[in-house]
Amino acid sequence: MKQISPLIGNSKLYKLKFPYGNLYTKLENQNFFGSIKDRPAFYIIAKAIEQGIINENTTVIESTSGNFGIALASICKALAVKFVAVIDPNISAEKEQVLRLKGAGILKVTDTDETGGYLLNRIKTVKRFIAVNDNVYQPNQYENPDNYMSYYHSLGNEIVNSFSSLDYAFISVSTGGTITGLSNKLKEHFKNIKIIAVDIEGSMIFSDKPAIRKISGMGASMRTVFYEQALIDDFVILSQAEIVKGCNDLLSEHNLFLGGSAGAAFAAAGKVLKKLNKTNLNAIFISPDAGNSYIDTIYNSDWVYNNILP
Repeated sequence: MKQISPLIGNSKLYKLKFPYGNLYTKLENQNFFGSIKDRPAFYIIAKAIEQGIINENTTVIESTSGNFGIALASICKALAVKFVAVIDPNISAEKEQVLRLKGAGILKVTDTDETGGYLLNRIKTVKRFIAVNDNVYQPNQYENPDNYMSYYHSLGNEIVNSFSSLDYAFISVSTGGTITGLSNKLKEHFKNIKIIAVDIEGSMIFSDKPAIRKISGMGASMRTVFYEQALIDDFVILSQAEIVKGCNDLLSEHNLFLGGSAGAAFAAAGKVLKKLNKTNLNAIFISPDAGNSYIDTIYNSDWVYNNILP
């Protein structure tokens, strides 16, 4: 763990050429295992080891849409601890292959739940596994407060130390860990900052209208307990087409090849900041991962035409 720790965090803060204020992003794909989820995965596993919960005979199991699972698989591989990822068909082929290369066992849920998604059935699968196996540990990114505390202590500190003033933060949501940890840290230091949550149509976090979501890593079929602690000022719900456009605009206009959550946060920032049209504003959006895993989906015109545009 000591070898991994220095390689997670301190991601680059990048300033975009943007007409409606000073817009920055944190490029979290620079973390050692490739995404923002390296932060909570390392923090949660380190805490569990400190508490004696994990030993060499433990099996770690978690429901994941990709990035958190990859981070856990990588850390467990370094510890020589068995890891099982519970995934669903929305995971990209690349992320599933990386999980397998990292030595993860795979349980793939294929039946949709009552919301039309897979999350609730993934969680049920984890619970069934725990019920029939001994010495199992679930990091539980949906309920474990170490999830959001990892962002409070790491990414939050990095942003606070990078700005003398900050007016807006745009954060795409799923489990709620990132926005909960960041909103609490940022509001401690920037009293007037507006925290804007960015969600996808069909997600059940800010809506009661479920729909099939084809873009992975964003939204959720349930609202986790973390949101009770989050300090959110407003939210923006985007269509899948708007998220695809946000990703392609980042690539074509700013040479940033990033994932769906980054494209969504950028699109939401554009909507809000354009209306304000104040060139002296400082704003940030979070870019959780790179675009590689979305090359066959968001960045594939045939896939977009067949899955998103209809």
